[in-house]
Formats: sequence, structure tokens, C-alpha cells
Amino acid sequence: MKFLEQFPAYVAWRDSERDRQHGRSALQEGGAVASASETPEEVIDRAHREMEAALVDDLLQRLYTMHPLRFERLILDLLKAMGYGAGIFGKHEMTPTSGDNGIDGIIHEDALGLDAVYIQAKRYQAETKVGRPAIQQFIGSLTGEGATKGVFVTTSDFSADARGYLAKVQHRVVLIGGDDLARLMIRHGVGVRDRVSYVIRSIDEDYFAEPEG
Repeated sequence: MKFLEQFPAYVAWRDSERDRQHGRSALQEGGAVASASETPEEVIDRAHREMEAALVDDLLQRLYTMHPLRFERLILDLLKAMGYGAGIFGKHEMTPTSGDNGIDGIIHEDALGLDAVYIQAKRYQAETKVGRPAIQQFIGSLTGEGATKGVFVTTSDFSADARGYLAKVQHRVVLIGGDDLARLMIRHGVGVRDRVSYVIRSIDEDYFAEPEG
């Protein structure tokens, strides 16, 4: 053993094997604890929720560094995937980068464009919350366009004052914060893809039921 330890390749292999054995033991111990208190379905469900929470964090990290124009396009893609504008891309448009008066995108809900939803998208870091002034400005933009519906999306969150302000206006505005945004992306398959699926099967009682008579 002392002779082999002079070779770096052997030392690296030995250390990796030791780590692998340690990880396997920890997994077996964790599995024993889980099997004593949870059903297999509960273990899978818990693991799925933990993996989704990690994916939410990963998505937000990507969104924080995304170019603002690309972020605005992502929001239109998401709303399209959610079925707004009947899922037709021609009914979704971005406003010009300058002189948009606080409106980043528009979704036309009917063929003639009589009913439209206006979109504001703000790519902020987690510690920068959207305050009441930003919501007031968005409401003013909706009023200037003669619109009554809006969606304000941010990668961070909204202050309590900003949320409370919406209760005082007649406009129908939906606020989507970072966590909700990432979970909507996961649910509707925007920016993510399926990696592996598991099907849990059970006995079909109807198939094995004895025929009457």
C-alpha cells in the first residue's frame, strides 16, 4: 500500500472510492429512516418537491443575468404557453424599446384586438422589491392606453404597499413574483425540459373483478 501511495492516480482513485462508499452508506441509512415513516409514494413526492425547489433557484439565477429584452420575450412566451391569446403567437407583441410608456408587451385576447392585456416585465435582483410607485406608474400607463387588464412580472417580489395599492384601483392587474414566475415556467415547460419520468402503477381492480351472475 505504501508503494502504491507514491502514485497520484492511485491516491485519487482511493479517495474517490472512499467517498463513494461513504455516500452509499449515508443513502442506505437515509432510506431506512424514510421507509420506516413514509410510503414509497411519499418519498418520491418529497424528492420531487425538493428537486423542483432547486430548479426554481436555478431558473431565477438564469433570469437575473438575462438581457432585459430577452426577459420580456420570455414573459410573452410563458403567457402564450399558458393559453393567453389562444396560444397564437401572432396575438403577442413586444412594444418598441424606446417610448413604450411603461408597457413591455401586449397580448390580444380576441381576433380583432378589442380586448388586450398589457405587460410590464422587470428583471430585478432578489433584494430589490417592486414598490408602490412602479405599480402606480403601470396603472397610469394602462389608463393612458384605455386598458383595464395588466400583468406585472418581476424576478424579485412586490412590497406589501405595492400589493395593497391594487385593492384601491379598478384595473385588473395580476402581480407575478420571482418564485411564482419560475414555477409557472416549470409547469408550462418554458425554459425547461423533461429529463426522466416515472410511472407508478397499481392493481386494476375492475380488471380482476368477478363478473356478476
